[in-house]
Amino acid sequence: MSFRGYVFPWMTFLCMINMETNFLEIIRTRRSYRAYKPEQITDEQLNAVLEAGTYAPTSRGLQSPFIVAVQNEDLKLRLAKMNAEIMGVTTNPYYDAPTYVLVLVPADAPNGIQDASLVLENMMLAAWSKGIGSCCLGSVVPVMNSEEAKPYLERLQLPADYKLQVAIAFGYPAEEIPAAPERDETKAFYVE
Repeated sequence: MSFRGYVFPWMTFLCMINMETNFLEIIRTRRSYRAYKPEQITDEQLNAVLEAGTYAPTSRGLQSPFIVAVQNEDLKLRLAKMNAEIMGVTTNPYYDAPTYVLVLVPADAPNGIQDASLVLENMMLAAWSKGIGSCCLGSVVPVMNSEEAKPYLERLQLPADYKLQVAIAFGYPAEEIPAAPERDETKAFYVE
């Protein structure tokens, strides 16, 4: 809040406390959803999620990950069918989410896993802040990097030297998920 250009320090402090509380609550309450309502998330929500991904820190600040949202029904069905066939399952590995997001990194990136993981977390937290559920889809990654998947990745018009590092399902949750179990406090400590 400002008054003729003056920012009241106590207001900044209160805003920081509120932001910290809200952010930590988002972290504590975000869960992986595996059932979604069929309605598509809005363009405004999707753009906010994708933007959050672009603000993730990356190795040496190179911003090398590509983030691709897939909402085209035909392409989603093809991706789901191909993944299910190769994985030997009859269910949709993308959990019938209305939006799939693929994060790709250069095949030779020494820190590609880390870069994609940071992008993933930013997007999942941003989504949850808007009431959108998500699930990291590690099982589709080997499939999407196989020879059978090349035609699908080519359709995305990405550089040939990129590989899929992570896929994420996004959509409005169709079910309630229980609160997270208590955390083991012995796994986070500091040394004096």
